[in-house]
Amino acid sequence: MNMKKLVLGMAAALLLTGCARGASKTENTAESKTQENSEVTIYFARHGKTMLNTVDRSQGWIDAPLTPAGIEVAEFLGKGLKKADITFDKVYTSSSGRTQETAELILENNGQKEMDYTKDKRLREYNFGTYEGMMNEDMQAAVAEADGKTYEEYMENMQKDGFYKSILHFADVLAELDKENVEEGVNWAAEDSQTIVDRLTAALDDIVADAEKEGHKNVLVVSHGMSIITLLGELDSEAELPPTGLKNASISTVVYKDGKYSVDAVNDMTYVENGEKE
Repeated sequence: MNMKKLVLGMAAALLLTGCARGASKTENTAESKTQENSEVTIYFARHGKTMLNTVDRSQGWIDAPLTPAGIEVAEFLGKGLKKADITFDKVYTSSSGRTQETAELILENNGQKEMDYTKDKRLREYNFGTYEGMMNEDMQAAVAEADGKTYEEYMENMQKDGFYKSILHFADVLAELDKENVEEGVNWAAEDSQTIVDRLTAALDDIVADAEKEGHKNVLVVSHGMSIITLLGELDSEAELPPTGLKNASISTVVYKDGKYSVDAVNDMTYVENGEKE
């Protein structure tokens, strides 16, 4: 009798174990399918126009507040996104004040005023080192001279080679030039292109990994003109990128699905235009 009970008990235990394993396998399969079918849309917004943009001075890691026009265009962007029924599950900005100010204006005007945002210094603009705050033309002229070109020839080549490739080359030349200017403990050296690409792509990969983990579908990333262009160029070498860079408060969208990135839109101002009509 005891032996019979023991056999029956063992059989029941094996049956329950098999059911548990089956359930676990089903859950894992369902989770895998969810991950495979998950789609994350990243809305990259360039910040609104700043005081340094207005006076045409280089603005990488240094910062300046938005101008009245910069505030207005960010508000229009938020209103346009609201009209399109686009809300965000998570929002990221660089550590620069101009991106944070822009994000706050967007959220205030698309109905998500109470939403927090995450600051990530990897989303900053290029670091121009000791050339920060210099007139853009003077900084570009220094790079042109190092390249053995006149300023006019340099700008002509930029149009021919495309903005994405040109700014990567620009970063490398500037970083080399700036080695002579850096004083330890006083200033930062200009970044080379690989340093910039590495930090930006690492930030994006982390953003997407978090979105997949949390089940987020729409993510807003407020960053900078050259940094966004660099990411778009890295993700899709065939993407049509504007020859003179992104407009302030423009939207560029990237879709992540089945482990792959695709560039969906670049320099889109329709949200701003629709928001302005209100």
